Amino acid sequence: MLTSKQKRFLKSRANRMRPSVHVGKNGVNEALLTDLRQNLETHELLKVNILQNSDLTPQDLKTTFEETMPSMTVVQVLGRVLTVFQPATKEKNRQISEEVKAIK
Repeated sequence: MLTSKQKRFLKSRANRMRPSVHVGKNGVNEALLTDLRQNLETHELLKVNILQNSDLTPQDLKTTFEETMPSMTVVQVLGRVLTVFQPATKEKNRQISEEVKAIK
């Protein structure tokens, strides 16, 4: 669980990022989850965009992500864009998570 200061830090880091994962008309499938896991492993902080042709609402996507990937945290929902964070398992990829740990 992240504190409000940690979430604020992550929101500021994600401010200028572009969405790197897009959810379309196929919704959440295994290919999307695999892509999301790989991107989170290397970057730790991502933006997920829900395209116009998708039937999912941001809240539906948030609950789906929380159920399928319990170690991932949805930091922010702005419109149709979700900001998600998950610490990397490999130590060489842990840059943002080390900064988040330092914030109390």
